[in-house]
Amino acid sequence: MRINFELLDLRAFLAVLDLGGFHKAAEQLNLSQPALSRRIQSLEAAVGAALLERTTRRVAATSVGRSFEPLARRMLTEFESSLMSLTGVGDRQTGQVTLACVPTAAFYFLPRVIERFNAQFPNIRFRILDLSANEAVESVARGETEFGINFTGSSHPDLRFTPLVDDPFVLACRTDHPLARRRKLSWKDLEGQPLIGVARNSGNRQLLDAALLKAKVSLNFFYEVNHLTTSLGLVERGLGLSVLPKLATPQGDHPIIVTKPIGDPVIKRTIGIVERRAGRLSPAGQRFRDMLAESWSS
Repeated sequence: MRINFELLDLRAFLAVLDLGGFHKAAEQLNLSQPALSRRIQSLEAAVGAALLERTTRRVAATSVGRSFEPLARRMLTEFESSLMSLTGVGDRQTGQVTLACVPTAAFYFLPRVIERFNAQFPNIRFRILDLSANEAVESVARGETEFGINFTGSSHPDLRFTPLVDDPFVLACRTDHPLARRRKLSWKDLEGQPLIGVARNSGNRQLLDAALLKAKVSLNFFYEVNHLTTSLGLVERGLGLSVLPKLATPQGDHPIIVTKPIGDPVIKRTIGIVERRAGRLSPAGQRFRDMLAESWSS
């Protein structure tokens, strides 16, 4: 069987998935919608199966399409990498870095490194998937992203974890709360307090619960939220106290919220780079990964 399709067919397929529909994808690729549809049909004919399901409300990948997506991304990345090695470096270098990142790291961890990277390589694009810890690990393992920034993944047999920085859990409370005046806090000081925590199935909560169980500390999580930023809104209203990683707290002075370190014991997560053991990063991905490691290990 002869596989016959063009790179633009792959770009068309991925654009429809990334943008959620044919109209936006056609605009991005500067194609008419009929031309975009022909590209998709050509790719489906080459693969021998439907890749997209079209309804009046949405466009989604079929089961074959979901399996084909990481392969398509790798093929494009490898092609762009080969071109990059021929077309030079610096402000002439093009390409895309695709990574999976837990939301708190995406918000506080990445921007300063991306800013520095873009100053050297202004034509390299970024595709950042801000996912839960478990989803981000699987995205890297499946090859959908080149690498990830996470606090889990060290035990995955197919992945390598490179530590970058420790991120301790701290207390966030209003400035007028009695605990805000304390210089030192232990976990025992929080027993009986109405606490705000993330959902039990989240990576942060599982890490925290395991450490508290080991320390024989029982806390009263009166509120549960899906996103750490939501907990800060509840703290501002005086509804409770939040226990969350320091990277998820307001950076710098805040008019209402103050953060306090918690000891006895210090509970922390380690943020690091997660990548496939057998994988090979694109030149752009390798440069950004190295800059990331340099920035956060210094």
